[in-house]
Amino acid sequence: MTEPELFQRAVATLRSVRTRPELELTEVRPPQRLAPWSFALTAEVTGPADELSTGRLVLLHDPDGVEAWSGVFRLVAYVRVELDAELAADPLLPEVGWSWLVEALEVAGAGFVALGGTVTQTSSARFGDIAGPARTDDLELRASWTAQTADLAAHGTAFFDVMATAVGLPPVGVSTLR
Repeated sequence: MTEPELFQRAVATLRSVRTRPELELTEVRPPQRLAPWSFALTAEVTGPADELSTGRLVLLHDPDGVEAWSGVFRLVAYVRVELDAELAADPLLPEVGWSWLVEALEVAGAGFVALGGTVTQTSSARFGDIAGPARTDDLELRASWTAQTADLAAHGTAFFDVMATAVGLPPVGVSTLR
């Protein structure tokens, strides 16, 4: 079955997004049962303090539309970032993590509706003969929203900006002081 032209254009706009040089992108096999058409990217970026952020952006397309989506395109995002212990102790961290996404979408000018998701904070302690650091702290953001047009460049830009923000990279064009 041939991909619909509208879906092809949407994928092309995602592929056209210029990312920061620190961000590594890979196209991966998308989920097959969530929508008639789908596309997926994984991303990875390391911040100035060696925190690692990994993510996945999935585009779902149903030419007939889905009532729950309020449209024909749904973007699903997952971001996980390693945190330092001080930041992980902040009780407002989930709200801050969510604000990264909302602000990135708004700043990028991504037209969207039906935004929803979760932010999860986890802390793990290792004991005995398990290799790795004694303690790790992570933040996971899972979200989905409906794009209002097939031009998804602003949505891709927002997702990549969230990943960079999560690891503490300054905005493009801004240098950090050592």
